[in-house]
Amino acid sequence: MNIIRTISVLFCTVLSVSLCSAQQIYVHCGSLFDSASKTWNTEQTVIIENDKIIAVQSGFVKAGKKDSVIDLTKAYVMPGFIDMHVHIEGESSPSRQVERFVLNPEDVALRATVYAKRTLQAGFTTVRDLGGSGANIALKKAIERGYVEGPRIFTTGRGISSTGGHLDPTSGYSAALMGNPGPELGVVNSADEARKAVRQRYKNGANVIKIAATGGVTSTTKNGKNAQFTEEEIRTIVETAADYGMLTAAHAHGDEGMQRAVRSGIKTIEHGTLMSENTMDLMIEKNAYLVPTITAGKQVSINAEIPGYYPPMVAAKAKEIGGEKVQATFAKAYKRGVPIAFGSDAGVFKHGENAREFFYMHEAGMPVNEALHIATVVNASLLGVDDTLGRIQAGYSADLVAVAKNPEKEVKILQSPIFVMKDGNIVDLD
Repeated sequence: MNIIRTISVLFCTVLSVSLCSAQQIYVHCGSLFDSASKTWNTEQTVIIENDKIIAVQSGFVKAGKKDSVIDLTKAYVMPGFIDMHVHIEGESSPSRQVERFVLNPEDVALRATVYAKRTLQAGFTTVRDLGGSGANIALKKAIERGYVEGPRIFTTGRGISSTGGHLDPTSGYSAALMGNPGPELGVVNSADEARKAVRQRYKNGANVIKIAATGGVTSTTKNGKNAQFTEEEIRTIVETAADYGMLTAAHAHGDEGMQRAVRSGIKTIEHGTLMSENTMDLMIEKNAYLVPTITAGKQVSINAEIPGYYPPMVAAKAKEIGGEKVQATFAKAYKRGVPIAFGSDAGVFKHGENAREFFYMHEAGMPVNEALHIATVVNASLLGVDDTLGRIQAGYSADLVAVAKNPEKEVKILQSPIFVMKDGNIVDLD
């Protein structure tokens, strides 16, 4: 009798779980963006079960009695956005230089959870984090395990630099504190050290490799555009990253450093500020992508005009390299046919404002639907997840973002989502 009762209870439990999992969500969409064809379809129903889209049907399909309905009949619905360049651990401020000495790793990690949630609330359900202290890897894992709310994170952990380069973590320190950081901290000076640095990042749990191919703006190093790696070093990084299935990216403002990176097989060039037409043609030939980060360029120019916001050395570089140059280069590269990916460099400006990049891309000549295609289909392909992310169709992750007005007519509306869903879970936007 006890055995029969136990079996009965187990059967009922299994039946209950099965019925629960069979419940579906019907999302009634006034306009639905087809990110592959770059077109909008009216009156569509997206049917979701658990974390996946199981069907997309024309019309407002009636849901079953046990199913739930989300009314977005007056909204414009798109796949969750993907940002290929963020720094989720930190955010620009006048105290940024001091923070390196007063914040503990725990402080950085906990603060990053706030930035992660803000990013998700902005409709960015997936991001590629291009460098921090390593807390970004812990945050990535915490989000995957459901401990923290935030976007999926593909991260480099720490970027890779040459000694005294843009990503050398001890640049700007006093001689007493500077030390001699090596591959573990991302500082390399030979092909062998470069290989070790890539393997160390893989061991740490990163899934992206980023190098500083040239000087940069926000680091306390004098030159913001000089080449900082040999081609042998870059080729070794690219080859080793390929062995471990890792996508490669290169921060680059100066043209010579870009050319070395592209010739050596780097897949994405971040910023590309002073890119020449020769480099554009080389990128087309090699199928390398420009990640323009126009928003960051605009913001550093604004910040540079605020007394004391940056150290004098950084302010001077921001005025020289930032501002309109990045946007002008993007416009020229796009017109010439250079492959483009969407990336904002959030962290250089406030997290959650990533969608400003759509406006600047459109302002420079890119149609809104093209920008949306890039921030979904193209970025998913670069990350190697185009079979699960970047589209609203059967078999894909249930990542949705909705706005109240037509983005083609009012691109800034993309900065104000009224609904966000990641993996079938509705995100609280309050």
